[in-house]
Amino acid sequence: MKTDSLIDMLAQGAGPAPRGVVARRLGPAASIGILCSGVLALAVIGPVPHWMLLQAGFWIKLAYAAIMVGTTGLLTARLARPAARVRTPAQALGCAVGAMALVGAAVVVLAPAGERLHAVLGSTWMVCPIYVLCLSLPALVAIIHAMRGLAPTRLRRAGFGGGLLAGALGAAGYSLACPELSPAFVAVWYTAGIGAAGLLGALLGPRLLRW
Repeated sequence: MKTDSLIDMLAQGAGPAPRGVVARRLGPAASIGILCSGVLALAVIGPVPHWMLLQAGFWIKLAYAAIMVGTTGLLTARLARPAARVRTPAQALGCAVGAMALVGAAVVVLAPAGERLHAVLGSTWMVCPIYVLCLSLPALVAIIHAMRGLAPTRLRRAGFGGGLLAGALGAAGYSLACPELSPAFVAVWYTAGIGAAGLLGALLGPRLLRW
């Protein structure tokens, strides 16, 4: 049998390739992750005081976490597919981190000299990245499970992207319980926690995403 005839025979009745497979797998995983991180943060740490909801700092950290979820989600969706280009989502992620860093730097510069260190460290800088990382673990499990059903070929990068997405979801959950309001604090320590989750994902990717 000729090769062309074999291809035609195998292709008969195959139908169109399904669309939205990545979104259908990563979407529920991300939903589970944000639900778990939020519930755990509220149950273990407790919600922020009501007066904080009226402060711009609360909404800035929540917005940063949401933007990070969006950008890392796009990056992870690309890395879950073979040979997909990641330049655009990687640039968007870099812009998000850079913009938050600029906002944090402006806060530090404009703060009185005696308050600048506190604007960066707050009172919980030692535990913030740990909380973000721990709250990201349910999301990381769900995301890796979802990605195993896709076709990542760059396993370490895919794990890193999935870890960043999990970290962003963990940060979103933690923002509901975090007592800090300084954008400078968020720019440093939230980003550190998200990065730590990304590194964990990079370590696990080659082992858990192999297919």
